[in-house]
Amino acid sequence: MAIEDNPGSRTGYGEELRRRREGAKLTQEELSQRAIMSRTHIAHIEAGRRRPALDDARRLDQVLQTGGVFERFPPTPDGRKVAEHFEAAAELEGQATVIHEYACTLVPGFLQTEAYAREVLSSGFPARNDKERDRLLATRLERARILDDFDSPVVWVLLDEAALRRPIGSPGVMAEQLAHIAELGSRRRMRVHVLPYVSGYHALLEGPVKLMWFEDLPPVAYMEGLKTGKVWEIPAVVRQCQSAYDQALGDALSHRKSLNLIRSVAEEYEHARH
Repeated sequence: MAIEDNPGSRTGYGEELRRRREGAKLTQEELSQRAIMSRTHIAHIEAGRRRPALDDARRLDQVLQTGGVFERFPPTPDGRKVAEHFEAAAELEGQATVIHEYACTLVPGFLQTEAYAREVLSSGFPARNDKERDRLLATRLERARILDDFDSPVVWVLLDEAALRRPIGSPGVMAEQLAHIAELGSRRRMRVHVLPYVSGYHALLEGPVKLMWFEDLPPVAYMEGLKTGKVWEIPAVVRQCQSAYDQALGDALSHRKSLNLIRSVAEEYEHARH
């Protein structure tokens, strides 16, 4: 069966899944049980509100015997591209009304300045050529446009002090990046809290997490590791992540003290720059 109607859209993806499911004479509940996904997630995919993570797509292909249709489904036609494991989270990020994020070693992607993001995308393994790097850079900068609206999404960012102290690129790059975060925080576009080194162990020390809420969909949690990432919709898992975030937030500096620390570290980079 050929994929129809704007193949790169979430609507096209959802319609294809519905056609394949009905062709296999399965209900949403039956498909969810066989593919180890929630029925709600299946319903959201078919309605065009979400796309599955790569592992979920592979299970859908296996259950529906599609020969890899859903794993290979074309990207959105606007040409945007992110790391494969981040695709689902990137789409949800653009729909979220509230975002709470913890970053342990790097500034979150949607807060990165162009110079900082270029340094991040120029490193790593395997190496990227300039064309690939620039394509990813354009997408990352486009993600930052969710902050253009003052009211939505509501953003809280929890930064480990390591994200401030780890030099990415030159001192000038770091000074500009930290000044950008401080400016967003000072004009009340987002709340920012820093977990200082002196806090020692905290509830989120094991890795980054992004929590997202939506107007008419249940909240999700996104957790990431080396070349991997997963969106969690299971309510118990999301609640655990929320509780861990809240506990770590209790160990962090206040918004005002965090901005003072960020500005202070930015000044240190400025001195090093000159």
